[in-house]
Amino acid sequence: MRRLFSVLALIALPVLAQQPAPLPAVSAKSFRELALHPERKAPAQAQSLNESRLSAEISATVREVAFDVGQVAPKGAVLIRLDSRDYELGMARAQAALESSRARAKLAEQQLARSRELAKQNFYSAEALTQKETESAVQQAQVKLDEAQLAQARRNLEKCTLRAPFQAIVRSRQAQVGELAPPGAPLMTLSDATRVEVAAQVPPRDVASLKGAAGVRFVGSGGEFTVKLLRVSPAISREARTVDVRLAFVEQPAAPGADGRIVWRDPQPHLPAELVSKRGAAFGVFVLEGDKARFVPLSEAQEGRPVAAAMLADKRIVVDGRHGLADGQTVQIAK
Repeated sequence: MRRLFSVLALIALPVLAQQPAPLPAVSAKSFRELALHPERKAPAQAQSLNESRLSAEISATVREVAFDVGQVAPKGAVLIRLDSRDYELGMARAQAALESSRARAKLAEQQLARSRELAKQNFYSAEALTQKETESAVQQAQVKLDEAQLAQARRNLEKCTLRAPFQAIVRSRQAQVGELAPPGAPLMTLSDATRVEVAAQVPPRDVASLKGAAGVRFVGSGGEFTVKLLRVSPAISREARTVDVRLAFVEQPAAPGADGRIVWRDPQPHLPAELVSKRGAAFGVFVLEGDKARFVPLSEAQEGRPVAAAMLADKRIVVDGRHGLADGQTVQIAK
């Protein structure tokens, strides 16, 4: 009996050896089901478009400082008053000089008119008439000179009152009441409270996704703000290897100087990082083509990072059972 079983076993072994190995079972999903849009971030800061140092244009004593550090001054509001008495006197002198020159010019014009009448009657020589014409022209020129000097005196008087050139936040104050302010001396530092932009430093590889993003947010110490792209610098920073990007606040701006970051979603569909496989030196993904698993290399793929793969839009991606697959291997779909 034992001999019979041994013979039967020897006969069955070749039959069992000829049976094919079971096909690897895999599951797959469409790229649309798997695609994600990764969040991108870049450091940013809210910056005022105008950071102005208010300086004295004339020499005068500080009489009044109307706003202090931290206050917001409306556009056109008086910030600093300088002692204007010397310049008021200068304007009065200029006004008097102009009135005097106008009177002399009027007299010279009347004399010239009389001289021309006499010249027509041959009671006045041509040489004397020319002299009168010259005197009249000189007086007219003096009037223009005195008008310019009066305008300059008026302008100097206006410089005694320093006004806010925009809605301004007072960042620092150097002016002190009673102190002499020479020309060019800084008196106050201002930031424009209304014209505020976001300055961000974006890696060059993320610029395209930022341009195509449906929405961008500035997230900082003052909260979250909606912003829109204004311009991208064509230059790359040599030190940081980033691109300077400017964005505008859609509604209320953040406080000038607020630090934060810009956040947006990449508009390109990306394959999750866990589905990226490595075969040889290449990173890629397995897709189903009928009952075959095909390895599609992705040149931009990096281990542990989602990869843009718009070319896989109409493909079915192998999800489970991909680890032991080879390119072109026949598979079966797991139930």
